[in-house]
Amino acid sequence: MIGVALGTAALVVVLSVFNGLENLIRSLYSSFDPEIKIESAEGKWFEMSDSIRHLVQETPGVEVLSEVIEDNALIRYRESEMVVRLKGVSSNFMEQDRLNKVVVEGRSLLQKGDINYAIVGAGVKYNLSIAPHDELTSLQIYYPKNTKTRAPNPSAMYNQKAILPGGVFAIEKQYDEQYVFVPLEFAAELFEYHHRRTSLEVKVQSSEEIEEVQNQLKNKLGANFLITNKDEQHPSLFRAIKIEKLFALLAFFFVLGLASLSTFFTLNMLAIDKQKDISVLFAMGASKTMIRTIFLIEGAIISLVGATIGLVLGLVLCLVQIELGIISMGMETSVVNAYPVKMEFMDFLYTAICVIIITFLASYRPAAIAAKTRVIPNL
Repeated sequence: MIGVALGTAALVVVLSVFNGLENLIRSLYSSFDPEIKIESAEGKWFEMSDSIRHLVQETPGVEVLSEVIEDNALIRYRESEMVVRLKGVSSNFMEQDRLNKVVVEGRSLLQKGDINYAIVGAGVKYNLSIAPHDELTSLQIYYPKNTKTRAPNPSAMYNQKAILPGGVFAIEKQYDEQYVFVPLEFAAELFEYHHRRTSLEVKVQSSEEIEEVQNQLKNKLGANFLITNKDEQHPSLFRAIKIEKLFALLAFFFVLGLASLSTFFTLNMLAIDKQKDISVLFAMGASKTMIRTIFLIEGAIISLVGATIGLVLGLVLCLVQIELGIISMGMETSVVNAYPVKMEFMDFLYTAICVIIITFLASYRPAAIAAKTRVIPNL
């Protein structure tokens, strides 16, 4: 019973930790990823037209539609330079309330009057030693021109524009070390995109379901556009988490199977030890089905008590971790100090079902042995 209880508690804790990690990743990416992203199904850009804009904006549930131009560019600040991912966004991008929450220095501002500002990642700021409050030193951004002819002057082969650093955001290392946000018009001029866009980002009204709005957009825009929600924008990552969770469940399923061996041997010994009592029950008119049921019920009692103790113990451990964070990540640079935990009812239900099935299988053989007990030799 103790082995079953400990195995159950361990399974609950592990599944809850996987839930916590998945929830943490979603919360990190939600600051950067749009609720719905619209891209070209073929190629990296598409021609933006008023008809497409109106089609998306008039879709029920769409609250904010932001236009995006995104490409690699070379950025230079004083004597330092690096290649970054330049993301030009339309003026209503801040209304999506994603970047505002993660600006840790300076202002979450892309444009003020005729002056353009860039919001750079914390890693970009560190690599280039950018001073967001220095309005005398601008970022120099370079992008090669789409031309096949060689110009005598090398500067004629690339576009160059300057922009002031206005703020610094910090989300996650993957984004902080490569992304720079700039106004849409600035990016369109630098990349010579004109009316072309690499994607559209949609914020859905809080009263609407994201999947429902996504399906409506798919029906309206057709197969020429790839329309994804937050999870679909990182399919390999979330698939890996679910696969790891599945393998953890299978691994602990076998652990519970080993723990139930004690139940198997206990009931086996009981069937051997109680042969005389079983014979008496047979002599009194008990059927084989009744004897088998008695042993199965005894196995069920062991499994239910063990599962209940294990579930309660797992619940207590998860609550303690949530409140106190007793088990830390062990890394100073980690996003959170302690392992994140998120409990879900279905995990408790699946764990209880696993324990009951395993214990039933462990009880069946001893019950069958007890039902085959011969009456006369044991009386």
